[in-house]
Amino acid sequence: MNRKPEVDKFRDECGVFAIASYKEAARHTYLGLYALQHRGQESAGIISTNGSEIFHHKGLGLVADVFTDEILASLAGNSAIGHVRYSTTGSSSLANAQPIISESWRGPIALAHNGNLVNSHRLRRQLESKGAIFQTTSDTEVILHLLARSPIENLDQALQEVFLQIQGAYSMLLLTPGTLYAIRDPHGVRPLCLGRLNGSYTVASETCAFDLIGGEYIRDVAPGEILKIKDQQLESSFLPTASSQAHCIFEHVYFARPDSKVFERSVHQSRYQMGRRLARDAPVEADLVVPVPDSGVTAALGYADESEIPFQFGLIRNHYVGRTFIEPRKSIRHFGVKIKLNPVKELLQGKKVILIDDSIVRGTTSRKIVEMVRSAGALEVHLRISSPPTVSPCYYGIDTPTSEELIGANKTLEEIRAFTKADTLEYLSIEGMKEAVSDQQDFCSACFDLHYPIPISKETPQKHLFEQDETEGEGEEDKIGIEKRLTG
Repeated sequence: MNRKPEVDKFRDECGVFAIASYKEAARHTYLGLYALQHRGQESAGIISTNGSEIFHHKGLGLVADVFTDEILASLAGNSAIGHVRYSTTGSSSLANAQPIISESWRGPIALAHNGNLVNSHRLRRQLESKGAIFQTTSDTEVILHLLARSPIENLDQALQEVFLQIQGAYSMLLLTPGTLYAIRDPHGVRPLCLGRLNGSYTVASETCAFDLIGGEYIRDVAPGEILKIKDQQLESSFLPTASSQAHCIFEHVYFARPDSKVFERSVHQSRYQMGRRLARDAPVEADLVVPVPDSGVTAALGYADESEIPFQFGLIRNHYVGRTFIEPRKSIRHFGVKIKLNPVKELLQGKKVILIDDSIVRGTTSRKIVEMVRSAGALEVHLRISSPPTVSPCYYGIDTPTSEELIGANKTLEEIRAFTKADTLEYLSIEGMKEAVSDQQDFCSACFDLHYPIPISKETPQKHLFEQDETEGEGEEDKIGIEKRLTG
């Protein structure tokens, strides 16, 4: 039986990349998407233009599987946008792969989107009632329909009108035969940054994409900015200012690559400081600090340096796990975890181990990893998590479980410890997490504290993490229930 490997993490959302007025734009976009592969592994797509025509290719799978040398050669032109996707709204299908193209009286327009529109269901119903026919189940298509129906001929002005109707988190790239736009929501929830390569401009979800192509980071696209790139010139306009900014703090906890700068701050430095703060707040006598690779590595380094307990790679990750594998017989114990991780018995045997991970979602994987370390001969296993308990779903572009599936929303600290079978368990506090990323910016931490900066409703789309069907958000009643539990 073929199935996806076991998942017990928040899913990466999406990644976007663009380059304007540069030779072999599609090939550079391919490299940019390769650097952003961690942000989405279900599909990949590139659209390019030579100034009059638009060329496109997209497919299901990883970037290296979707594009061949021949396909890249067919994507002519000197400007391109690309997208890697993990579905947060809409099912996993080729029709929902991005970028999405529309043909209307405005001419061809391509759009790539990282985020989630919280009012897309309502807008879609309104459009359908007026005769709109949708080709996908993605919330992104709503924007193209609104643009096609806007009577404003000037595209710059039409974008202002359309985005006044949009609510939610979005970092978007929009490509026409002559112009590239980069657009970020007024709260600045999802990252988007501007770079330069030999005099040409490039845009990406993370700065690691610039590093791969030899570009340089200039600045972030500002929250609420509509950045227009045409003939190697920049022009900015702005949407109405939000009451506050709300950068997604989970980018620094888990999603972004540690070698990236996100929200103008080093991800590596944030995770390292999370580990140091965790060591100060939750010390324990032990022989080794062992990360759960790869996401726990940087925090484990910080914990080890602060506690002066040796750091060791006591768990080795198999980096070549595919999107599917043949399920073995049930007699092979813990196969879902063991296909990804294997303990180094020589390091763990007879040792008191501090196990560092970035988060716990359901707890099932944490439990199996603790058992794996203990079966390798560890005398004690102390679990330390470099973020607070996740107690609520994200509605802004991250694929998360419902609150009923989040162990942090339903069990006490001691109950979670008992479930994972760790000797001790401690999380980083919300205060400690925010201190670790402190740079005078405001962050969204709704998955930890239920303080949603952009209002949600029962119609707000949110993809179910552990099933492949669409579900609606819990809504206000469930939110109140969790708040009561958190406050006792």
